[in-house]
Amino acid sequence: MTSNTKTHLIHDRNARGHTQIGWLDSYHTFSFSNFYDPNRMGFRSLRVINDDRVAPGAGFGTHGHKDMEILTYVLEGAIEHKDSLGNGSVIRPGEAQIMSAGTGIMHSEYNHSKTEPVHFLQIWILPNQQGIQPRYEQKAFSLEERRGKLRLIAAKDGRDGAVKVYQDVDLYTSVLAEGDVINYQVQPNRYAWLQIAQGVAILNGEELRAGDGVQINGEEQLEISTNIGAEILLFDLA
Repeated sequence: MTSNTKTHLIHDRNARGHTQIGWLDSYHTFSFSNFYDPNRMGFRSLRVINDDRVAPGAGFGTHGHKDMEILTYVLEGAIEHKDSLGNGSVIRPGEAQIMSAGTGIMHSEYNHSKTEPVHFLQIWILPNQQGIQPRYEQKAFSLEERRGKLRLIAAKDGRDGAVKVYQDVDLYTSVLAEGDVINYQVQPNRYAWLQIAQGVAILNGEELRAGDGVQINGEEQLEISTNIGAEILLFDLA
């Protein structure tokens, strides 16, 4: 982790945890599984960002979660989801899937393709209440909605067609091309996290690459652009 300005810290992609087994290649922004770093235990309510690539036909067998908001965002390929609520679905790029584990839920996630790998981010957010009824929601956001501008995909009030999350967080995504510029003001008493999902982004003049994360510790004006193309996620956090 290196200091940039008084208000934000860059979490370097090369300092992430890494799990590699036959069918899974996963990078962990925060402490997860066998990766432990006391300086990387999450940020505000954001607890896990795993950057996962799963081999064709493989995946995570049925396992349980409790009291966690689990969001899946696919970058390439498709994920097949099944859970103990009876949901069965396929998640594709541009879609946000949220699972509120609450009192407990069992689910499985597999690469939907037998021939192509899948690349996705799995995000865990600590909920603002315990013991809620488990729930599932999935929505699609067109490329046009995300191209060159921020699109809200998850929020505590589910506004603007976003999926609902049990926490005071707004999650935006954007797909940027050369020449696109996004400006965002982090408000007083709020925090933010910028995750570079794909490509190369420039934040306030500093180049960031896929896998980098930026912890924004308070009020700050953000200018985000790219010189070759990028896909980003921006979390606005209490």
